[in-house]
Parts: sequence; structure tokens; C-alpha cells
Amino acid sequence: MVCETYFSGNSVVHRLDPRAKLVAAVAFSAVVATSYRTPVLIAALALAIALALAAGLPAGPLWRRLAAVNAFVLLAAALLPFSTPGAPLVWVGSVPYTVEGLVLGARIAAKTNAIVLVVTALLSTVEITRLGHAMSHLRLPSKLIHLMLMTVRYVDLLHHEYHRLATAMKVRGFRPRATLHTYRSLGNLVGMLLVRSFDRSQRIVAAMKCRGFNGRFYVLDHFRFAARDAVFAVLTVLVTAGLLVGEYAWPIR
Repeated sequence: MVCETYFSGNSVVHRLDPRAKLVAAVAFSAVVATSYRTPVLIAALALAIALALAAGLPAGPLWRRLAAVNAFVLLAAALLPFSTPGAPLVWVGSVPYTVEGLVLGARIAAKTNAIVLVVTALLSTVEITRLGHAMSHLRLPSKLIHLMLMTVRYVDLLHHEYHRLATAMKVRGFRPRATLHTYRSLGNLVGMLLVRSFDRSQRIVAAMKCRGFNGRFYVLDHFRFAARDAVFAVLTVLVTAGLLVGEYAWPIR
């Protein structure tokens, strides 16, 4: 699959129980997303980096994922000092560029990167079908599981379909320019992609019904909670508890 949802490997993170990793990712993300203390966010980011290193994630795809996220985060962080009241760091014309806004932007960047790193390290080291099975074992709504599995699968198929159509246009001499012909051709490309997507969805529904699909995916892959999973669960509890203590009980902000 080209959407880079799964990073293969044989690290200790890869071998953990998917249920434990899913719960840990949700718990960590919830704690970090609601945190505002700078020391806590720095600690969370350091833990996230350590976990990503332990998972042995490939550098290229990981950097591309972080770059896509940080393109928006850094833009927001750069603009926040103009709209956040506080002590001016510099003046841009008659508009103050505040220290408080700069700190707020740095906190948002730390939160975002910590969550992305942890979710990537924990969930991108699980094959998508096993992740669906883990969600089923955790009694999450079946419609949510079906939506997740089908979306990941068919976003990838649509990606391939788009590249086939774009390649066919290039073979016929199409070169994008700022002209009416280019805009019309791109509109036809999008329309053809939608038509082919609809046709493919009809064929998929018919194929699934022919195979006896009744609205339920049966879970065939059952997990076994090993000693390393128990250790990871304990560490998850300790880490989240430590972050919560640092956020609400530690006197230094």
C-alpha cells in the first residue's frame, strides 16, 4: 500500500499486543492534548521520540509525515503571537509580536509532534487488519471498525486509480499549464475518478454479497497477552500518571 499506514519491522514495539498499543496511544494522546505546562510537554515529546526510536521507524516516511503535519502547525505558531495578548517581543509596524503567543505556538507544536510520533510508533507498527481486530476485541462500534478498514483500503485503491488516469493523460501529451484547457482537463480527471470510484464501489458491494457478507467482519485473529505486554501496560500507566501529576500537582509551570 502506498499510503504508508504500516511500517514493517521486528522491534519490541512491533511485537506488543495491538490492544495494549491502541489503549496506550489513546491515553497518551488524551493527556498530552489537554496539557498546558511546558515541562510536561517537553517530557512528553522526549518520551515520544524515544518510543519512535525504539520502534525503529524508517526515517524517510516518518520525516514526510512530520513535515506534512508541521507545515500547518508552524504556520499557526508563527501567526499566534500577532493575536495573543501579552508582552511584545518585537513590533511589526504597529502590531506587537508577543512572547505569550510564541510560547503558545511552541506548546502547540510540541503537543502535535508528540502525539503524531506516539501514534505512528504504536499504531503504524500494526497491520491494518490486526488493528481492526484489536478494535473489535476492545468492543468498539462495529460500524466504526468497518469504516476505518474500508477507508484505508479504498483510499489506497483510489490513489492507484488517480495515477493510472494521470499517466494516461501524460502519455497523450498533457502538460499542466495556467490555461483553460488545463483546467478543463483536470476537471475531467476529477469527474472520471468519481465515476470510476462509484462503479468500483458497486462491484465491491456485489462481490461482498456474493461471498455471503451480512454486515459483519468475523474476527479470526485472537491475541494473547504476554509478559512484555503486561510490562508495557504498567509503563503506560506510570507514564500517563506522571504526566498528569506534572500537569495538575507540580507547582512549577
